Amino acid sequence: MFGLTFDKLLIIGVIAVFLLGPERLPYYASQLARLVRTLRDLASGAKDRMREEMGPEFDEVDWKKLDPRQYDPRRIIREALLDDEPPVTPTTAPLEPAPAAAATAPSLEKPKSIQASTDERLRRLAAGETAAPPFDLEAT
Repeated sequence: MFGLTFDKLLIIGVIAVFLLGPERLPYYASQLARLVRTLRDLASGAKDRMREEMGPEFDEVDWKKLDPRQYDPRRIIREALLDDEPPVTPTTAPLEPAPAAAATAPSLEKPKSIQASTDERLRRLAAGETAAPPFDLEAT
């Protein structure tokens, strides 16, 4: 929380006690308690208002699932990239060894999964189906 540790907060409290003095300290302590109470009431009022506006679905929402601290960007990207992959089916035929020249030359063709998905989109659009606007898979 803003780089404040317990030690720093304790030092700030001791300095505040010396600056305020014993005459004004009770007044400012009550003001701080009033501020904390007001903030707590404000937060509970916002929660009650949200519950009113959302209705019974409010209690069904899993709030821990929506916590942004749980997200791992690497996992999200990995899952997004792996979701579009078709399931790999094992082949029973033995694989033929590739020629040495073909193995070292880079392939300029699209991967089969991207080509298949592009062909499927084009087929649907040609058939007149409405679909999401096409996008360039290689641009991202």
